[in-house]
Amino acid sequence: MMETFLDEKIAFFKNELLSWKEAHPRPLPWQDTQNPYYIWLSEIILQQTRVEQGMPYYERFIRQFPSIERLAEASEDEVMKQWEGLGYYSRARNMHATAKYIHLQLGGVFPETFEGLIALKGIGPYTAAAIASFAYDLPHAVVDGNVFRVLARYFGQATPIDSTAGKKLFTELANQVLDSKQPGHFNQAMMDFGATWCTPKQPKCMVCALAPHCSAYKNGDVERLPVKEKSLKKRTRYFHYLIIQYDGGVLLQKREGKDIWQNLYEFPLIETASPSFEWDELQQTPLWHELNLERAAAKLLDRSASFTQILSHQKIIACFWKLHPTMAETLNLNGSIHVETKNLTKFAFPKIIGNYLKFLENNSQIPLF
Repeated sequence: MMETFLDEKIAFFKNELLSWKEAHPRPLPWQDTQNPYYIWLSEIILQQTRVEQGMPYYERFIRQFPSIERLAEASEDEVMKQWEGLGYYSRARNMHATAKYIHLQLGGVFPETFEGLIALKGIGPYTAAAIASFAYDLPHAVVDGNVFRVLARYFGQATPIDSTAGKKLFTELANQVLDSKQPGHFNQAMMDFGATWCTPKQPKCMVCALAPHCSAYKNGDVERLPVKEKSLKKRTRYFHYLIIQYDGGVLLQKREGKDIWQNLYEFPLIETASPSFEWDELQQTPLWHELNLERAAAKLLDRSASFTQILSHQKIIACFWKLHPTMAETLNLNGSIHVETKNLTKFAFPKIIGNYLKFLENNSQIPLF
């Protein structure tokens, strides 16, 4: 009896979801193609990114790199510049590495199996399932945040979606409800439904065709589901950037190591443990001495207000110090490069620096001096 009820519940879900999709088409460029390169680009860009934010990046990437060959042959700086402001920059680095691998090792041809796709750098189960179903119509369920939410609410599942048990349960459930005759279309329907109808806040339950069989709606659990067991703890970091201006330009350096924003450009940086940081303290830092700013007789021109950027696990609060070394010839660049102000747009910066430069431009402060 229970199995019959579940079968009916699943059948109702499939029929109504596909009918909803037909009545609510979503005009997204990657939904009208089976080109694996375009689908892969869209999925990498949209990881942890809203469609509205990701769309301009997708369109720019397609224009700049219309084929995987063009992407593979681009320099890392070119790729990072196109990605600038999107965040989670390891996605761009992995994407570039995978493009090179497919171009050089696979003759420019994407793998046509889930197993072949998931073996590529930067492609996990979700992305592999998306490409497999959208490009090749293979029966693999796509399980993203939207799908977790729809399934948790409709089937009344309170198992935490970020637990090992939850990931296994919802993946099995997603494959159980998948329409194997049109998996790509069904996967897209699930994702679109979660993104536009069964939303995290203020879902359209009152006009939802799934409501008659939705466990969360019937039991008043819509706001409670899905459940997460982990809450992210953010740490706050305080960055002080030195805008060292001379000869019509400034000093830049490339971020290296395993920290955030790897391989992006920035101004010479001092990180402090607290927001309190004064001019006399700045002059006692190792970076001040390494750059030889004392001998260069650096003068303070301006100190900005604070700029803030929220990352997944961190909150960055940055302040920008404009300096002019009156004896610039005595500077020790210490690995930095001197870049003319007019060429700053060629470099990929973290969003917080981009926001500062926009602030300067809006206030007619570029050129910087």
